[in-house]
Formats: sequence, C-alpha cells, structure tokens
Amino acid sequence: MMDHNPLLVPGGFVVGCNYWASHAGAAMWRDWQPDVVARDLERLAGAGLRVLRVFPLWPDFQPLTQLGTGFGPVEFRHGEAALPDDEAGRAGVSTVAMQRFRVFADLAERQGLKLIVGLITGWMSGRLFTPPAFAGRNVLTDPAALLWQTRFARHFVRSFREHPAILAWDLGNECNCMGPATREQAWVWTSAITNAIRAEDNSRPIVSGMHSLSPAPNAAWRIQDQGELTDVLTTHPYPYFTPYCDQDPVNTMRTILHSTAESRLYADIGNRPCLIEEIGTLGPMVADERTAGDFIRAALFSGWAHDCHGLLWWCAFDFGHLSQAPYDWDAYERELGLFRLDGTPRSVLAEMSQFVQFLHSLPMRNLPPRQTDAVCILSEGQDQWAVAYSAFVLAKQAGFDIVFQYADQPLKDAPLYLLPGVSGGRILYRRRWLELLERVKAGATLYVSHEDGMLSPFTEPFGLDVQDRSRRNGPSTLTFDALPGRPVFTTRAPIRLRVKPARADVEVLAREADGNPVFTRAPYGKGALYFLSAPIERELSQTPGSFHLPNAPALWQMYRHIARPALAGRIAAKDQPMVGLTEHALEDGRRALVVINYSPQAISTRLTLAQGWRIDEVWRGTLPAQRAENADIALPANDACVFVASASVVRHSSTDRM
Repeated sequence: MMDHNPLLVPGGFVVGCNYWASHAGAAMWRDWQPDVVARDLERLAGAGLRVLRVFPLWPDFQPLTQLGTGFGPVEFRHGEAALPDDEAGRAGVSTVAMQRFRVFADLAERQGLKLIVGLITGWMSGRLFTPPAFAGRNVLTDPAALLWQTRFARHFVRSFREHPAILAWDLGNECNCMGPATREQAWVWTSAITNAIRAEDNSRPIVSGMHSLSPAPNAAWRIQDQGELTDVLTTHPYPYFTPYCDQDPVNTMRTILHSTAESRLYADIGNRPCLIEEIGTLGPMVADERTAGDFIRAALFSGWAHDCHGLLWWCAFDFGHLSQAPYDWDAYERELGLFRLDGTPRSVLAEMSQFVQFLHSLPMRNLPPRQTDAVCILSEGQDQWAVAYSAFVLAKQAGFDIVFQYADQPLKDAPLYLLPGVSGGRILYRRRWLELLERVKAGATLYVSHEDGMLSPFTEPFGLDVQDRSRRNGPSTLTFDALPGRPVFTTRAPIRLRVKPARADVEVLAREADGNPVFTRAPYGKGALYFLSAPIERELSQTPGSFHLPNAPALWQMYRHIARPALAGRIAAKDQPMVGLTEHALEDGRRALVVINYSPQAISTRLTLAQGWRIDEVWRGTLPAQRAENADIALPANDACVFVASASVVRHSSTDRM
C-alpha cells in the first residue's frame, strides 16, 4: 500500500477536506447520528472529494477518570465503572465509540472516500480536549498520559488496520498545541506515538499532523525531527495565523503562494513529502465567496505543480448553530465550511470539484517533479520563515524554482545558491562555508544578503573591504543601476557596511545615495559571488503590498539577474512577475509547462521557448496561435494553463544536476 499511496508517490495529489459531522461538530461521537453522517459523506463524495481527515476525539474514545485517595491515585476507570478485563479495557477505550467509528468507516468506504485518521485528537479548533484523568496535566510530558496515549494508538490501529477506507494514520490534530515541551520531550512524544502505530501497521504512512514547525536548532517542534520520525509532513497554512502572510488580499500572489512555499520548506528541509492538510479563508470577513473561490483555484494548481501531495479544506460544514466551545468562543470557527448551514455549497467546493475533474482528464496519474534551479540555505540567527517566504516569491516572480535546506545539512548540488538575510556569527560552520566557496570556484553562483551577519573568509572571495560598520539611524535609499528601470528601494536595514571594492574585477550594481556600494558581483574561480548589504527578503516579508502592488519595487529583477546562468537548462521563460512557470520532464522527452496566474486580474504573458521547442498539446487552456519561440498566453484571473512542449532534439536539463 505504501508504494502506491498518493501521499508518498511523487506527483500524487489528493483533494478533500477535514470533517466533523454537520449537526454536531466535535461533539459528533457523543451526539451520534449515523443518518446525518451518511448524508454528509454522500454530499462530499458527490462533489468529487475523495479524502477526509477525521478525528476520534480523545476523551470520547478513551474516557478515563483517575480515582484515588488523599495520599495518591489508585486506579483508572470509566467514570465509576471499572475497566473490563479485555483488550479494550486494557487500552482504556470506549467500545461504543469504537463501534461508531467502524460504522463511520464503513459509510466512507461505500462512498469511495479515504480517511486520514488523527489519532490523538486532544486539541481542536482552539480548545483542549483531554480525558478527565489528565485534566491539568501536560499530556505531552506526563508519563501516565503518554502511557495511555500509546495504548490507545496501538489499540485503535490494531482495530482498523484491515479497513480499506483508511489511507493514513495522523498523529493527531496539531498535537504541538496540547502543552509546552522541549525539543527532546517533543521528540520522545512523537517517537512513542509513531512506534505504537508502526507496531500494529507498517503498511500505511504516518502523517505528522503538526503545524508551525521551524528548522531552527532551538525549536521545540523542529521540521527535521518530524521528518525523522514520520512519513508525511503537514502544513496548516492559514494567512490569519501565520507570520507575514496576513498582509495582502487572499487572491494575490504572496497569499496564494503561502501554502506552496511553506509546504516546500517543510518537504525540502524535512526530506519527506508534505501535505497541505488544512487550508481555508476563515470566513466572510476575510474574503467574499468569489474571492475565496479564486484563491483556492490558484492554490490548488500551485500545490499540484510543486508536488505538495494534496489539499484538504477546513472544514466540510459550517458550525454557526453550535453553542458549545470552541464554536461559542471563536468567530472564525463558525463560517468556514464547504457547505453553509442551509446545506447549499460554497464556490470553493465548485472550484475543488472542477480541479478534481481536471486531474481525472490528464493522461497520467502523477505529475513528474518540477525542475529546480537553486538552493536557498537558511541559517541560525535569522527569521528563517521570513526570508524563506520572500525568497520563494521573488524566485517565482523571476522565473526560477528553489529548494530549501538548513545550514547544518549537507549541501545540495545546484548551479545557484541563495544565502538570504544572514545574521549573527554562526551562519555556517567553517567547513560548510569553505565547501560552498569551492562550489562557486567550480562554477556555481552564490548570492548573499546581509542583515547583521559575520562571514569568514569574506574579503578575499567577495573582493570587498569593509571600511567600517555602524547602526543606521534611519532608512536608506538604494538604486539598482544595473537592473532594468533602475529600481529604487528604501531599506530599513539595521546595519550599514561602508565598503569599497578590493579588486578591479568587482562590479558595483547598486549604491546608496552617497555612493556607497550595496550590491556587488565578484568573479570567483569559474563562478561568481553576489553580495547585498541589505536584508531585502526580511523587509519585503514585513511590508504589505510588496509583491503585487503596481508601485512595489521590482526586486525580482535582481533575482533574475543573478539566476541567469542557472536557467540555461530551462526550455521556457515568461515575462510577467505575477505569473509562475514550472517545467516537468515527461517520460517521452517532452516537457509539461504549468503556467499559473497569481493575480486577481487576467494577464497575457509571453512564453519564450528555447530553439527547437514547440507547444504541441494543451491539458488546460487554449493552444496559442504561435506555438514556437514566442507564444502569447492569455491567463484568466487566478487560473492556470497547462501545455506540453516537445523538441526534435531533447537537451539535458539542470534537473540532472539537482
């Protein structure tokens, strides 16, 4: 099953939603109404959805109480009832809840729905749900709580491992929100639950179910640790909750690319597939129905083109009629369904249904991975998500694709390296920095942008003498003379480096108003080093409108400038920054071209094809009148075209080097 699971197979992509019953929300297992559930599932399947993420709420399925005396605990029970002397009793589970879940799984199977099961669902929509026995305890670190969680996971998986509706086991819903933990404690908890699952079923993948992970060494819930212990990583990319994402309208470039960029960050650094496991607009105060539909259409094509393995909307139904917490507490938990309270579908569901139909129309099951052209290295001391997010968007605007890695990981091979927003003194280990410089000597390009970092050696490779360093007392204006249109950028960089070229071969590409060089290029062996003494990636991440407004600085041109040598392996280029382009090598030597409009306005873009290449097939959109060299493409707002190009002689591409 693992070999064919779409969550694991490159290019596999599932479309579905997170599910709680329409009548009861998180209370569905206590207020069990199978007729309502059956009708819910029929409607979801009828819309073309095929995967549901579902949740056996922990206190409903393991309703433990702990009885004792004034001197300590005596035993665990279900209320006043002693636990039975059978397998279910030893696991502390409710046989009634287990029977209800079996009915649910059978109903899903009849509708052709597959289930991702969130096993330890103790956190849901802003509320902590735990068995009474563990009230007031940190359930991530308390030994008794961990003991019973592992027993529950083993028993539940053993009970349903033969059920054909189960697609994957999820650790639980955002379990990193159930309590505080150190990195070591988070690792131990994750290891205990994953080992419990694998002890009973090694035929299905284990899905992380976490959100808001970090690659930093001091992070409690680290991307690398979840990648070590689970099979599939997950993102829950709500702009409202994620730093730097709630800046622009949801149907504009930065916000649409949120789910793609964060999922690629997790997948690349965690070395595991990553699923867009929860996504949504959180209701009508964020976007109207048309805007939400445009947003999800573009996000679906973007996630598919970037091998994000699927997209699950939150949630299936509205819950504005429920009075219990968390629906009573939080307004954004009430109007986020694919279906309204009156049962009518929202426009988002129509877009998801149409995307499923598109997938079914393709001549292949899985889209081959996209070509990548550069590695973005994240380092200690910086805001990794801020610089990663901006670097991803800038690269997309410039017309190339990046993969991520962390500074302590082995260097990935690439013709172009980005080291954005360096800060602090421990950016790269000496051995890794020297290795990176050797890659440049051999022909690669390295770009570094500076916030407050120390690099050594610096003067010799970059050809720059730092005359002095000082704190800025205000903004500074940078003029990029070497770029088209001479874009001007006002920076709030905290540090001013006053530099001068130490060699005649150093080019000054941008200066401050007083002439101080801020962007330079230095040959180094067969390659080149670019240095920018301003942390533009972090600044752009904090500035609303910096990627889509007409007056936004065209700093993507700088990325295009430094990437030009790395793009030799591509067969197509585009001329619009709001348009994304990915290339996918097909088995017959042809290339699929996915062209996405990340703008809420219709756009015409010109695809410049390499000599000998020609568009000869369309999977979505309309064939252009001119199919070779310069092909003019009309893209509706927040939509995509998918073409297939062929050549009489197929060249080797840079994907061979990545």
